[in-house]
Amino acid sequence: MKYKVLPVQSKQDIPEIYRDNPVGLLLEYHNLARPFDEYEKACLLVGMCMDNRKSINVPPNFAYIMRVAGADLRGSEFNISYAVSIAGIRHIALICHDLCGMSGLDAKKEAFIEGLVNGAGWTRENAERHFDSMAPKREIGDEVDFVLSEAARLKEMYPKIEVAPLCYRLEDNRLYCVLPE
Repeated sequence: MKYKVLPVQSKQDIPEIYRDNPVGLLLEYHNLARPFDEYEKACLLVGMCMDNRKSINVPPNFAYIMRVAGADLRGSEFNISYAVSIAGIRHIALICHDLCGMSGLDAKKEAFIEGLVNGAGWTRENAERHFDSMAPKREIGDEVDFVLSEAARLKEMYPKIEVAPLCYRLEDNRLYCVLPE
């Protein structure tokens, strides 16, 4: 999939579709150190990876934040639907990041199995079976390709909701806009 990853170093760098809405505010809070506004209730749902190397700077009550491996929200649709239907969320920021552990899982198979055997007390056979049954369902491949496809899937499921694919770069701890070409 062809895409552009755009840095956000000023308000003018924010794509027009996100300006003056919760996604643009997220970019301003995180990248541009916009002073925090006060929020009574959340106006954004953020789906991002559970990776401990990253966090986003947002004010209290600004966003619901769902952290799952690979920012893979498959299987979390009821939670999203709740935020949309009950909390009135109309914007979703889906954030991938570089060097994600859910990319290239096959290369991590042996370490995964050994970790379960040595760290959790699993039998090797159960650990292998667990990896073999779950890894294909959780492999995301290229992080940016995945966030684009997941954003498109969610947009199809929730056509009135703005779904913004973003990328977090670990080297500078900044959010980037991802736009398909």
